[in-house]
Amino acid sequence: MDIVTLLIQLISGALGGNIAGSLFKNMNLGTLGNSLAGLVGGGLGGAILNGALGIGKSSIDAGLDPGTIISQIAGGGVGGGILMVIVGLLKQIFSR
Repeated sequence: MDIVTLLIQLISGALGGNIAGSLFKNMNLGTLGNSLAGLVGGGLGGAILNGALGIGKSSIDAGLDPGTIISQIAGGGVGGGILMVIVGLLKQIFSR
């Protein structure tokens, strides 16, 4: 994985975490918490999508074509949103 791929996934993960936080108000961690959970989830989601599942290519391999960028944004955003929701659920469970 190259740095451009990682940056795209991290940024889209942070956005995905904040979008999920705004959609699920009861799991919202605040802007910083949503962004941090999204960053981690974006990096993990993108790594799983590219590495383990073999879906997509790195930016260097594909030459930054639109399909590759869209798959990186989708993987990072979904991963960020999912991890933010998981962290929000855990926060609710342990705060009771």
